[in-house]
Amino acid sequence: MDGSRRLGCAGVFALAVVLAMSSCGFASGQAMLSRELQALLLVKDSLHDPEGHLTGWGLAERGGEVEMELLACSSWKGIRCSSSPPYVVEALDVSSMNLSGFLSPAIGALHNLVNLSLAANNLSGPLPEQLWDIGSSLRFLNISNNLFQGPFPSANVSRCSSLQVLDAYNNNFTGPLPLQISSLTELRHLHLGGNFFDGVIPPQYGALLNLTYLALSGNSLTGRIPVELGNLVLLTELYLGYYNIFDGGIPSSLGRLSALVVLDMADCGLTDDIPAHLQNLTKLDSLFLQINSLTGPIPPGLGALTSIRSLDLSNNLLTGHIPPSLSQLLNLKLLNLFRNQLHGHIPSFIGDLPSLQVLSLWENNLTGRVPQQLGTNENLVIVDLSSNMLSGPIPPNLCLGDQLERLVLFNNGFSGSIPDSLGNCRKLVRVRLGNNQLSGSIPPGLLALPSLQMLEIPLNRLNGSIPLNIPLSTKLGRLDLSFNNLSGAIPASISNISALQTLLLNGNALSGSLIGEISQLKRLSKLDCSANNLSGVIPAALGQCGALTYIDLSHNQLVGSIPSDLQYLGVLDYLNLSYNHLTGAIPPSLQNIETLTSADFSFNDLSGVIPDKGQFATFNASSFLGNADLCGVQLVPCSLQTDSMHRRVQGEPALVYWLIVGIISSLTVVVFVVGVFCNRHAFCALLGRETVDSPWKLTAFQKLDFTASHVLSCLTDENVIGKGGSGTVYKCATPSGFVAVKRLPGTYSQANADVGVGGSNDHGFSAEIQTLGKIRHRNIVRLLGCVSSRETNLLVYEYMPNGSLGELLHGTRAGTLDWAKRYKIAVEAACGLHYLHHDCSPLIVHRDVKSNNILLDSKFEAHVADFGLAKVLDYPESMSLVAGSYGYIAPGNGFYSLIV
Repeated sequence: MDGSRRLGCAGVFALAVVLAMSSCGFASGQAMLSRELQALLLVKDSLHDPEGHLTGWGLAERGGEVEMELLACSSWKGIRCSSSPPYVVEALDVSSMNLSGFLSPAIGALHNLVNLSLAANNLSGPLPEQLWDIGSSLRFLNISNNLFQGPFPSANVSRCSSLQVLDAYNNNFTGPLPLQISSLTELRHLHLGGNFFDGVIPPQYGALLNLTYLALSGNSLTGRIPVELGNLVLLTELYLGYYNIFDGGIPSSLGRLSALVVLDMADCGLTDDIPAHLQNLTKLDSLFLQINSLTGPIPPGLGALTSIRSLDLSNNLLTGHIPPSLSQLLNLKLLNLFRNQLHGHIPSFIGDLPSLQVLSLWENNLTGRVPQQLGTNENLVIVDLSSNMLSGPIPPNLCLGDQLERLVLFNNGFSGSIPDSLGNCRKLVRVRLGNNQLSGSIPPGLLALPSLQMLEIPLNRLNGSIPLNIPLSTKLGRLDLSFNNLSGAIPASISNISALQTLLLNGNALSGSLIGEISQLKRLSKLDCSANNLSGVIPAALGQCGALTYIDLSHNQLVGSIPSDLQYLGVLDYLNLSYNHLTGAIPPSLQNIETLTSADFSFNDLSGVIPDKGQFATFNASSFLGNADLCGVQLVPCSLQTDSMHRRVQGEPALVYWLIVGIISSLTVVVFVVGVFCNRHAFCALLGRETVDSPWKLTAFQKLDFTASHVLSCLTDENVIGKGGSGTVYKCATPSGFVAVKRLPGTYSQANADVGVGGSNDHGFSAEIQTLGKIRHRNIVRLLGCVSSRETNLLVYEYMPNGSLGELLHGTRAGTLDWAKRYKIAVEAACGLHYLHHDCSPLIVHRDVKSNNILLDSKFEAHVADFGLAKVLDYPESMSLVAGSYGYIAPGNGFYSLIV
């Protein structure tokens, strides 16, 4: 039962009595206390108290009235009364008590209240205007971290003329910022951030001359930042960033705020240059201007900020060099300049900053060597210089103080060996050195580090063997040594890495057998040992790695049969055993793996009948080529294969066999030509464009039981199941079930026609084809094929009966998902995104993650969809912008929006 119902008739009557008593002005101190206690009971009655914090609030049954009231002052939780007569309630603090309900207007009867804190509860509804009836006694008001909603009531806020602290952070207030607050001239601390206020910042706020703290961040504010804020010369902290989108740049008037210790204007749409006047903020400890569109060079005057400890100018459009004047920042602990357009060398003084802990310069155009003394201050915790054009050796003393936790240097031109000292860096959590020119061997201690969770050194020139004596490790989850010159055997001690989820050893010169000890890696989900010189058999024990979703053992020298125990890999999605010397039959039991969406057995010495049930029914001939003795519907029918084999055994040349294959291939071509002819002349009219110049082309990514004409016949209004910014979606019946067809408009261009794609304005078609056509994962929507002409592009997906998550959360079916399903969907969507971000090759960022792009199958299993804005991460430094739908929330904040 909500608080408004619990108040009831009796509560309304009591409230009227209390307010009447208040207006009559009882002179007696005892009567005043009695009135305030009655008001507190009304406040309690409007609240829901599941943990019983307020159970002690009630009328005592012992002693007289005076004793009862004194007992209330001493024992009611959260209540503090004056220490001497006349006794009055001076403080009410019920913060962090898990209270819900609403705030009763009776709160206004507490005319002697100095301190009111309701913070960190779940109070909702509007904030009552009667709050300001407390009057001039109120000095401290904290209603932060609740669910108050609606406009902020401020018509009578001037009654609380002595208010010094007003904290309304993290509620759901809407509308413009309350202008009347500017009358509270005694205000020291004003926090209205984390709400939904819109409109401009009132210039009148510049009259709050006693303010030392002002936070308006995390709203939906627009317009220019008023120059009047430069009048608040007592300010020590100013927060204006995050979700606000201001016009123009940073007002130079802020350079007058000489007392500022923290200036945070991150992620609020700022443009123009960084004003030189900021050099006057000599007391500044933290300057946060990241995620804006600031241009020009880094002002040399920032070197005057000698007190600064955190400087973040990342994610802007800054150009030029890192100014030498920053060498004066001897207290600097954090320097973030990543994702800008800086060039030149990393100045030598960076290696000499005595307090530096975090250095992030990634995704710039920096060149030359890194200062070799970097790390000698013994304080470095994070070093990220990735995606630049740096060269030379890695500084040898990065972990001299044994504080280093993250070392990220990928996508550069570093050469020489990996410093042996990194093998003694006990706090290292992440090491990412991929795509450089590093040589030498892997430091022996590197795989033994106790805190290491990720080790990536792909695309280098490492040689030697993988260290043999790997100790027990419970944290290392990702090991990527791919595309080096490593040799020798895979050490059996690799089984000691019990937390390992991803093992990438492909593209080396490893030899020996695939060790059975890998079966002890129970969390292993991705195994890639392809393109090595591995020999021996595939260990049957591999079937014990029940978490495996990806196996690639292709391009090796493996022999023997495919172990039937692989059937126990119940979540396997990708299996590649091609280009080996495997013999025997493909185990029929593998067709029982329901999650298998891609398999390749080509170019081995396999024989027998290809399984044709389960997922095997969807694989095409390319999965089985190069096995002369294999037969099945994907290749040569087994009856023809048997006859061909019989003749070859009798000595007849293989020419007859290949002649049969040639005849079948010719028939296939004839069928295709006939199909194209039919599409051009019979089915173009279905879209009102019958023309011989615009043939329809069907590109299939797996075996399909329908044609382009079948798809075209579904494009009618009665089959429309959705419309969005990227096109219209139709439901289409096929012989084996339903598919979803997305129709995307396009304008013809010869360049796109040459690659079989629609027009130059293809509305994401090229991106979706190039992305979805290559990947396979159970939580990624499956692209079955595409149909294209010069005018129109069609994508054919697997059909999702339960539509999008957005429909189930906010549409006509809202409220049908319980929390268990919401949690399951969020986890599955995260698995799909994790695959794209970490395991897909090349890596892919979706860039438009929202509930409408999470589709649900018949079992409400989540599938990430709509990759029209995806960007392939072959070269991460090229990602300078984040695209997406209006209201897009980046992952990290965004999964909450996927379930509510």
